[in-house]
Order: sequence, then C-alpha cells, then structure tokens
Amino acid sequence: MFDRYEGGESAILVHVDFPDASSQEDLNEFVDLARSANIEVLDIVTTSRATPQPRFFIGSGKLEEVADLVKDYKADVVLFNHALSPSQERNIEHELKCRVVDRTGLILDIFAQRAQSHEGKLQVELAQLRHLSTRLVRGWTHLERQKGGIGLRGPGETQLETDRRLLRGRIKTIERRLEKVEKQREQGRRSRQRANIASVSLVGYTNAGKSTMFNRITEAGVLAADQLFATLDPTHRRLQINDQLAVVLADTVGFIRHLPHDLVAAFKATLQESREADLLLHVIDASDERRDDNREQVYQVLDEIDATEATIIEVYNKIDQVEGLRPKAEVCPETGRMRVWCSAVDGAGIDLLMQAIADKVSKEWFEATLSLNHDKMALRGQLYDLNCVEREQITDDGCFLLDVRLQLADWKRLERKSEMDLSHLIASTSE
Repeated sequence: MFDRYEGGESAILVHVDFPDASSQEDLNEFVDLARSANIEVLDIVTTSRATPQPRFFIGSGKLEEVADLVKDYKADVVLFNHALSPSQERNIEHELKCRVVDRTGLILDIFAQRAQSHEGKLQVELAQLRHLSTRLVRGWTHLERQKGGIGLRGPGETQLETDRRLLRGRIKTIERRLEKVEKQREQGRRSRQRANIASVSLVGYTNAGKSTMFNRITEAGVLAADQLFATLDPTHRRLQINDQLAVVLADTVGFIRHLPHDLVAAFKATLQESREADLLLHVIDASDERRDDNREQVYQVLDEIDATEATIIEVYNKIDQVEGLRPKAEVCPETGRMRVWCSAVDGAGIDLLMQAIADKVSKEWFEATLSLNHDKMALRGQLYDLNCVEREQITDDGCFLLDVRLQLADWKRLERKSEMDLSHLIASTSE
C-alpha cells in the first residue's frame, strides 16, 4: 500500500533553487535523507525557477534530462527535494515511466524504517495513510469500473470509492488506538508530577547528537548513529542530578525543516513529551555550518506544538569537532537563554550541563497562597490533581486559602487552560 523502500534501491535526485527563502530546501540535507533511507544516489539534477511549474513542477527541458538519466542508469525511483501535489506526482510518473516520491514521502519512509515500538508503527502508519489518501488515483487504471463486491463494495461503488472508504476506516481505528496511548502517557506524566519529579526533554535538529548526549548522561545505551532520524521512539530514564535532585529525561525524535504536517499530527503523543516538559535541552550541532538556521527551524516546530513557554537550555554539542572551542556555560545576551558548550563524545563540559540543569529545575518552582471563592472549585480540583496543595483553610467569608507549591511550568499551563491571568488569586507569595 505504501511507498516502502527495500535496501539497495537506486535513485535520481531532483533539486530546485527558488528565490523565496520559505520554499528553499538544503541539497546536502536531501542527500543525507536519501542515504538514511538506504538509497544509492545515482545522480543529482539541479535547476532554478522563480515558481514551480504547475504541471511538472520543473520545466519540460529538465524533465527530459531526468528521463534520459532514468533510462541510462535504469533508476528505480526519482526523488524530489520538495513537496509535490498528487497531480504533479502522477504527471511526472507518466512522463518518466518510473516511480516518483517527494520529500514528504521520503521522510515518511525513513520513519517507517525506524519505527520499533507499537506506538511508533501506529503513528507512522497514520501519517502514511493521510499522505496516501490524496494519491489513490496514481497508477490505477480500473478505478472507474463499477462492480458489486461481496462483503466490501456497495452496489454501484467504484474501486476508488471502496479504497477511500477502507482507508477512512483504518485511519479512525488507528486514531482511537493512539488516543489510548496518549491517555497512558498523560497518566505517567501525572504520576511524575505527584512525585514532584521534574521532566526534562531533549529536543533538536535531527542528527544533532541527542541520543549520544542521552547515553552520556544516563548510560542508557540507546541507538546513536550518524544518520538522520536514528531515534524515533521516545526513551525515558531517571537521572540523578545530585544528592537532592532527580529528574526524568526523555530522548525524542529529531526535527527537520518543513516537517510534514501529517507527521506533526500523527506524532502528537510523542511531541507532547516536549510540550509538557518542565525543561527543554535544545541540542545544537556546534560543528554544523547551518547550525543557526537549524536552531531557528527547531524553534518553529516548538512553536507549532505550543512548547515555547518551557524553560530552554541551548546545548551546543560536538565542540570536539571544532578547533578552538572549549567547554563553557554562558547566558546569551540576545535571548537571555542559558547556553552550554560541551561534547557528548568525550564528556567535556557535561559537568557544566548538569549544573545548569540543577540550577534551572531547582529554581523553577511556584509557591504562593491562593484565595479561591466558590466559582473557582474547578481550579481547586486541578491543584489537588497536581498534588501541590500543602495546606488548606477556610476563611470566615467562605473562601478557600490554599498554600501551593508546584513547578512553574505547571502553573503556566493552568493559566493557559483557564485562558486568564491567575495572579489576582494570590493572597501572599513566599520566595
């Protein structure tokens, strides 16, 4: 059903340079993506256009050049470093007499190869089904025939209508299963909150060294490879920062520019780990010449999933690959964020990172006495669910005075849920 690659396939790559920065893709990253999918890159065709050609995305001359290369190399597939519309995919395949996969399809395939857990496989299948639902017509010649099918087709239903109906049913089934997974994750987060254990999540551009960093500070032994999207399924470990402080550290899937929306939607439960974290460690490849651009791409994805309000430490990794860089911890003068320069490979600067985590987690607590009247009982229930009420008393006029201590991130989340500033409820604050 899906565009699944078997190892050893060969491909012609097509890359178009557009003047519009929002439409530009990185050619080197595209080659890395292809190789991460175990594809042999036979040749690369590059061209420049002001806008995509409506029918074939590229000009007819370039299309003929690609067709000649497909014949000469006997290529299995042509990969486009851009998102193609379903009609463009069909038109190009018709001309090239060869499979055509766009950037979104390639990323989906890499995810399909990497998925190990039941949840990860469900998430990938959901993203693939949503992507496939707009491309059912491609390559089919019998879809307009009407045929009454026993047990499947209704009277007068075409093959295409049957496929779409079955596809919708499968999507709904997977969504229901993922809802159960999300509830289980939510229960785990609540149990950590009740135990007052802070959650820390590793985020960053793909291949920035998150899994290597995770292994260095937790000794977890998860897969760490020099390839894009080596990690797909999130991994959790308890991390003892010092004698008084422990956190739960999560290693999550890497981000990439123009991350397909189907993936963002399908991986909602996984990305929730980053959104609900008390502290984000944004791992950045200090040796990558595109590090500033990649960093901004990560913040765009974090903004998409509403995770920008969490405290963030920028971790500049791989300083062992850059001459002259030394371990250090500093505050960025432009953003005010803490930055730690270290190496997960040789351990240089990891002690500075652990100290930065301890400082941020231990300081990020909200302590106050709240005055709640009877129309705020829902908020009172939420505070008890967080297990953060240390003492409660009732005043003569019937108000509830609650002494609370909770993570600052949890307090901010309560404010977001209530869609209002709750500071007017504070009767007194203890520092």
